[in-house]
Amino acid sequence: MRLAATAPRVGLFGLLGSGNSGNDASMETVLSYLRDAHPDATVDVMGGGEPARMRTEYGLDATPLYWYQKFTRRKSGVPQSVLKVLGKGIDVFRTMSWVGRHDVVIVPGAGALEATLPMRPWGFPFTLFLLCSTARLYRTKVALVSVGADTINQPAVRWLSDASARLACYRSYRDSSSLEAMRQRGIDTSRDHVFPDLVFGVPTPPFDPGDPEAVGVGVMAYYGGNDDRDRADEIHAAYTEKMKAFTRWLVDSGHKVRLFGGDSKFDWDVADQILAHLRDYRPDLDPSRASADRVATYAELMRLMSPLGVVVATRYHNVMCALKLCKPTISLGYSRKFATLMRDMGLGEFNQYAHSFDVERLIEQFTEMEKRRAELQQQVAHRNMENQRALEEQFALLSEVLFGTGKKAERVRLAGRHAER
Repeated sequence: MRLAATAPRVGLFGLLGSGNSGNDASMETVLSYLRDAHPDATVDVMGGGEPARMRTEYGLDATPLYWYQKFTRRKSGVPQSVLKVLGKGIDVFRTMSWVGRHDVVIVPGAGALEATLPMRPWGFPFTLFLLCSTARLYRTKVALVSVGADTINQPAVRWLSDASARLACYRSYRDSSSLEAMRQRGIDTSRDHVFPDLVFGVPTPPFDPGDPEAVGVGVMAYYGGNDDRDRADEIHAAYTEKMKAFTRWLVDSGHKVRLFGGDSKFDWDVADQILAHLRDYRPDLDPSRASADRVATYAELMRLMSPLGVVVATRYHNVMCALKLCKPTISLGYSRKFATLMRDMGLGEFNQYAHSFDVERLIEQFTEMEKRRAELQQQVAHRNMENQRALEEQFALLSEVLFGTGKKAERVRLAGRHAER
């Protein structure tokens, strides 16, 4: 570690700037913390998005996470599979070079230690391990901040993920279920922490109770989890058909439907399919009663959700965004992190799972939520205030651990408090 009198060099690392609004929102929260608490720090990114976008939107220099990214939008004459294999070797040296230029690297939120959606060991799990092992060689501090974790059945993915966690100098999880999952995976969590998801730190617009008739339906290109590859198409078709059935009920009940996704690369097609289905089902339907909105950033997502009365969503950070805006929200998630989040926000009864949700039950949940809308808004607002305070505590702790500032006594107090949450 090369902390000296010069300004600290900080890198942000992950699937950042690549179209997932939740990942970008987590990055924005950490970036705001760094600019407020450590304005002298030099910050850049190694992420999955276009470097030009990172410079334009965030004023950050950016290095592509993968060497082959530069070929995705232009023809090279070489198959993508060959480029990816070749890139794995090149990425070892690229990552080592990038890490060596930093004193601190922060992995901001997201499901960095889980595999609830399909992934291969040589994808992000290998990339995270490469980061953490290289950082150990260079004595660069790596912090996994408010990340998600879960059980992992694939041995190679689990080994890479566990090794990455052990090599990090700081670990915090976005919920108690994640910490417990790591404990069950054999990781010593006695010095780890539980703090809220970083998205709870994103500034929000003034509270708007929304139009009770306007319902946001957040959809996803959902194909099951990492263990469902042989049934992926079947799972996707069943999910889409049930979402069509629910939106039919909404328009028949006099509601206005606003469809949206959470990842600009994958979800638009599902939203467009459902909207086209509604148009076929009700050719006389006023266009203002059903629409599909394309959002690329978390700020756009918040503007879309703000005038809504109730939100039903599948992507984790769409659920998070709705809760951050104090919207009564129903989760149709794909892992236990959704159940934990909804329970922590006092909405545990309004959760189902994407792979098995029942439309009739969803209608019952929605009807109940409409009746209790004002009560639930106040409840979620109170939890939001608590989460904001907890994140402020985490950033004070990070300043001590990563930059040697702050009170050590406070660090010890917080470590004991949050490891037991």
